[in-house]
Amino acid sequence: MKKYIIQKSPFVVPTTDGKLIEEHHGLATTNNSEISIAHMIAPPGWSEPFQTPKFDEYTYIIKGKKQFIIEEECIILAAGQSIKIEKNTRIQYSNPFDEPCEYIAICTPAFSMDLVNRED
Repeated sequence: MKKYIIQKSPFVVPTTDGKLIEEHHGLATTNNSEISIAHMIAPPGWSEPFQTPKFDEYTYIIKGKKQFIIEEECIILAAGQSIKIEKNTRIQYSNPFDEPCEYIAICTPAFSMDLVNRED
């Protein structure tokens, strides 16, 4: 039995906001609840509601910029920068800029709608 998995067909998460989410490893693709790794592209003008996830999230920006409002503080990351946001932190993600933002997101434990705690 091989001790590795090559992901050739990530799960494309259906969205209604124009954001591309390709989960390479996680609950939807490899049934792994410990970690999720996703490639994402957030279009200009995209945003999500505030949330308080029950997972740590690491984000690495490949292209463009992404805005994070972390417990009232506004942080903007550009290509080549990364951030770790600890679980149980209130956050809002957005791309208020004119260019798409391409990035990798890693969540531990794996991303799950049951753990994200989005506000209405």
